[in-house]
Amino acid sequence: MKTSLSTLEGLKRSLTVELPIDTFNQKTDTILQSLAKKVRIDGFRKGKIPATILRQRFGASAKADATNEVVSETLAEALADADVSPAAQPSLTTVDTENSDNFSYTIEFEVYPEVSVAPLSSLSIDQISATVSDEDEERALQDLQDRATEYKTVKRKSKNGDRLIIDFEGLLDGESFEGGAAEGFEIVLGRGAMIEGFERGLIDVSAGKTVEVKATFPEDYHVENLAGREAVFKVKINKVGSPKEMKRDDEFAKKYGEKDFETMKSHMSNQMQMELSSRVVQQNKDAAFTALLTANDFEVPEGSISTEAIKLQQDMEARMEQQGIPSKGNFPEAMFQEEASRRVKLGLLVNKIANDREIKPEKEQVDAKLKEMSMQYGESAQQMIDWHNSDPSRLASVESIVVEELVAKHVALEAKVNVTEKTFQEIMNPQS
Repeated sequence: MKTSLSTLEGLKRSLTVELPIDTFNQKTDTILQSLAKKVRIDGFRKGKIPATILRQRFGASAKADATNEVVSETLAEALADADVSPAAQPSLTTVDTENSDNFSYTIEFEVYPEVSVAPLSSLSIDQISATVSDEDEERALQDLQDRATEYKTVKRKSKNGDRLIIDFEGLLDGESFEGGAAEGFEIVLGRGAMIEGFERGLIDVSAGKTVEVKATFPEDYHVENLAGREAVFKVKINKVGSPKEMKRDDEFAKKYGEKDFETMKSHMSNQMQMELSSRVVQQNKDAAFTALLTANDFEVPEGSISTEAIKLQQDMEARMEQQGIPSKGNFPEAMFQEEASRRVKLGLLVNKIANDREIKPEKEQVDAKLKEMSMQYGESAQQMIDWHNSDPSRLASVESIVVEELVAKHVALEAKVNVTEKTFQEIMNPQS
C-alpha cells in the first residue's frame, strides 16, 4: 500500500491510496463468481454462465462493489499509515481501476485543528456567588402558602390580602402595548407582584367595577421601551376573594405531600440551595468559557459545525413538537450555525485543557451530578438514574458535563477573577 497526503484549503485534506491492481481484480473476480451462482440468464443453466458473459452483464456493478469493499477494508490502515485522523466521515472523490499496475482511490476530509490554548492567567473572568437567606426561605414559604390558600368570593370592597380576578389593558400615551393586556388574571393584593402603583389602585374596589390605574415601570425594567415609563391600565374587577386562614402547620405540609411542616421546610430549603448552586455553577461556567473562547480564535471543521447545527435544529423541533407546535421546516439549519460553531470550538478547547491537565471525573462526582439532574424528575428520579447507569454511552453524557464543570473551575483558578455577590432573587429570577 502506498499513501499520499495533500493539504487542501484550510482544514481540508486529500489522501490518495495505491494498491496492486491484482488486489482489486481478485476482489472483482470473487464478486462475479458469487453472482454466477445466483443470477439467471436466458439460454444458460444456473451456475454455468461463461465468465465473459458475466463480465459483460455485471462487470460495472462488480467493479463498483469491489471498489467499496477495497476502500472499506483498507481505509483505516491507509489513514494510520498517513498518520491522520478525519474529523468526519471521508468522501470518496476519485477511483482509478484502469491502470495496468495499480488500483487507486482518493478521499477528501477535514481534520481537527491543532489547538494551542492561550495562557489561562491572561484571562479576566466575572464570577458570581450567592446564598439562600432567611428572607428567601420566607418568600418561598409565603408562595407555597399563597398557592394553598383558598378564597371565598365576597361582595365587599377589596383590601390587602384579597385575591382579585381581573381583566386589564395597559396604555402608553393612549396606545396599547405588547404584553400589557390579560383576561382572567389573578392577583393577590399586597404581594408586590405588579409594578409600582398597580395594586394600590385596586384597593377598595367592588366586583363589577372598572377603574383606571396609573402605574410606573421600574427604571431597570427588562423591556427597554417600557423602562421608567408611566402607563394607564383600564382594569375590570371580575371577582373579589377573601382568603381562608392558612396556618403553617402539619396540615399545610400535607397539602404538598410532606409528613409534617418541619420536614417540608427542610426539603424546601435543600431544594432551594441545590437549584441556586446549579444556577451559579452554570452561569460561572458560561462566563469562564466565554472568556476562553474570546482568547482563542482558530478554524474548526465545517462538517463538524454542520453536524452540530443539525443536532440543534432537531432538538429545537422536538421541543416544539412536545408543546404541540408544528415546527418541521420552520427552523433552517443556518440559524444554528453560530451556536454550533461555538460548541464545536468550545468542545476542542475543553478537551485540550482536560487532557493537558489530566482532568478526569471521579465516580462520586458523576453520581452527584446525576442525582442533581434527576431532581427535576420527581417520583421518577431513580428511574432516570438507573437508565443512565445501565448504558455507558448514556453515562458518558453526564461525565462530559462533569468534565466541563471541572475545566471551568480550573480556568477560574488560574485566571484573574472578579467575584460579584448576588441575591437569590437576582440569580433565580433575573427579569423580576
